Amino acid sequence: MADLSLDTARKILDATLAKGVEKKLKPLAVMVLDARGCLKAAAAQDGTSLMRAEVAHGKAYGALALGLGSRALFQRAQEQAYFIDAVNTLAQGRMVPVPGGVLIMDGATLLGAVGVSGDTSDNDEICAIAGIEAAGLKANAG
Repeated sequence: MADLSLDTARKILDATLAKGVEKKLKPLAVMVLDARGCLKAAAAQDGTSLMRAEVAHGKAYGALALGLGSRALFQRAQEQAYFIDAVNTLAQGRMVPVPGGVLIMDGATLLGAVGVSGDTSDNDEICAIAGIEAAGLKANAG
């Protein structure tokens, strides 16, 4: 398994937050997880609401849990609500199946995932993708 370095995770985190500032979005919380689902880097901008970090983590965790960007999980939740609910029950409620959880890929190798929460799910996803691409990696939003 390839490792997501702390330096790379920080680059992703900083570029993700910078994209939110550039787009003048609401304050964001960002979680960068490695391929095992362990936290590598996290930050919440001033003014984020209480549960934003947990939501961001849930988006990234869900993407890793099923190997799909959370946009695909969102679509699947609409088509197969019972399946996503059952998997989320198995995951002890830690998945948040809405856009904003993006897999970090180095070619075909999974390095981890980024979860973003704070603005609309679509804007959260845009920021996550920008952060991953700024680090020279490929984003898979689903």
